[in-house]
Amino acid sequence: MVRVATIQMVSTADVDANLSQAKNLIQQAADEGAEFAVLPEYFPLISDDETDKLNIVEDIGNGPIQNLLAEMATQHGLWLMAGSMPIRTPDPQRVASSCLLYNPTGELSARYDKIHMFDVCVNKEEGEAYNESNTIIPGREIVVAETTFATLGLSICYDLRFPELYRELVSRGATIITVPSAFTYSTGKRHWEMLLCTRAVENLCFVIASGQGGQNTEKRRTWGHSMIIDPWGNILSSLDEGPGVTCADLDLARVDELRASFPALQHRVIGV
Repeated sequence: MVRVATIQMVSTADVDANLSQAKNLIQQAADEGAEFAVLPEYFPLISDDETDKLNIVEDIGNGPIQNLLAEMATQHGLWLMAGSMPIRTPDPQRVASSCLLYNPTGELSARYDKIHMFDVCVNKEEGEAYNESNTIIPGREIVVAETTFATLGLSICYDLRFPELYRELVSRGATIITVPSAFTYSTGKRHWEMLLCTRAVENLCFVIASGQGGQNTEKRRTWGHSMIIDPWGNILSSLDEGPGVTCADLDLARVDELRASFPALQHRVIGV
């Protein structure tokens, strides 16, 4: 049994305020007994100007945001996942959107760079469109991370719409899938819960989904509804909007039991 927490934020263009909010919520997760806490995508910064992320980009393993994350993991003695932050690449105009996992001694245990770029027109009439490729270089590596309690399969937000990624994560041993996100309000209310529950059920694994949830900027509102889901599609805990923490106790033996009694993964014919 492991107690996990999903942290929901309403990040803005004020980096200092965002990091203060993250610190307080990590403290809350620790106070509630969490051994593993997941911050959302874009936790240090959400701005209407996508180039603002270039102002806080850090080299991997070095920088004030990463130092803070390592300090928080050590202070509270927990595994801490930083949903995404900008990491420097050879292209000075584009960053990697990196999910970083720290162990309870503050060491960086894993890094996953978001593979699928959110280059979409959500609402043509209202001019709601996004093009992450303008400022982010997509990752190419599928990442699973070994922890003291489970094998994690790492993903970020828009990755959720690509089931082949999750099949591969499970093939590599993942029993918990993490989905730090900043789902838009309009897409979230239609697809967020549906997609998360589907990924849990089709892969017979736990899903921990932490989101941005509120009016982040004048132009951007995110859906929130962070949740923790079991391998049978049951929502163990959830939030609506606004900053906060929700926890759940995961019985990891349940994954093995379900995969043995309902061996759908072994029945696969296509793609094996």
